Amino acid sequence: MAAPHAGEPDGAPDGPAVAVTVVMPTYNEAESLPAVARELLALPLPGLRLLVVDDASPDGTGAVADELAARHPERVAVLHRTGKDGLGRAYAAGMAAAVARGADYVLQMDADGSHPARHVPQLVGSALATGADLVVGSRYVPGGRLAAEWPTHRRLLSRWANRYVDAVLRTGLRDITAGFALWRAPVVAALDLERTRSAGYSFQIELKHAAVRSGRSVVEIPIHFEERRQGISKMSAAVQLEAAMLPWQLLLAGLPRGGLTLGRLALGRPRRRPRATRGAR
Repeated sequence: MAAPHAGEPDGAPDGPAVAVTVVMPTYNEAESLPAVARELLALPLPGLRLLVVDDASPDGTGAVADELAARHPERVAVLHRTGKDGLGRAYAAGMAAAVARGADYVLQMDADGSHPARHVPQLVGSALATGADLVVGSRYVPGGRLAAEWPTHRRLLSRWANRYVDAVLRTGLRDITAGFALWRAPVVAALDLERTRSAGYSFQIELKHAAVRSGRSVVEIPIHFEERRQGISKMSAAVQLEAAMLPWQLLLAGLPRGGLTLGRLALGRPRRRPRATRGAR
């Protein structure tokens, strides 16, 4: 694969506005969504748009998103889906829609406040400075950190999960399970999102694996991951089981044939192990 470049800009990128669409799946995030949206729209990124993908949340998140879109018709849009169908499928629908609507970059971001909006200009700046196909907001490169509220067992589980996945797939990424990631739109367009195996959180693993195995350039920059602001985690036992099984499914699928493709290039063995970037100052 192409080697990633190091570097982390301090703030908003200079030059003409870049069309960045933040794809934000929601399910029962009515309390947290307004504040997260407000912080995003206040960033010094005039080309930034927010696409909320709501899975018919019973707490009224869809209506909250519609109110945001009514107040900011040029910057906020809502994609309503008919029911809860998994984070992965919500992202697949939202990312495809973002590309179809003319985005230059597509940003995956949680709606619960765990991904601080202040890091978005750094992700965009890094993408523009390095030309990377994918910039990952990483908790595990030097300078990154987890929420202070996380107990020890949760920290250990998160680190172990990343090491486990990398031991199987050998992507070289420090934070392959990260959900804060900026993609170049042509790369998203080349992904056959309808063929993804993952309905849930392991979608993050599957997409990054596809990028690495297909030779795309990847940069990881440090972020400070925060505890969700309201509500409860949706990380169920079934979701964890899917994440545990997926690396082996991807590995086996990539040996003779099959699996997710990027353009016409099927997933195979990685060409070489990517490097992690240096940490934040």
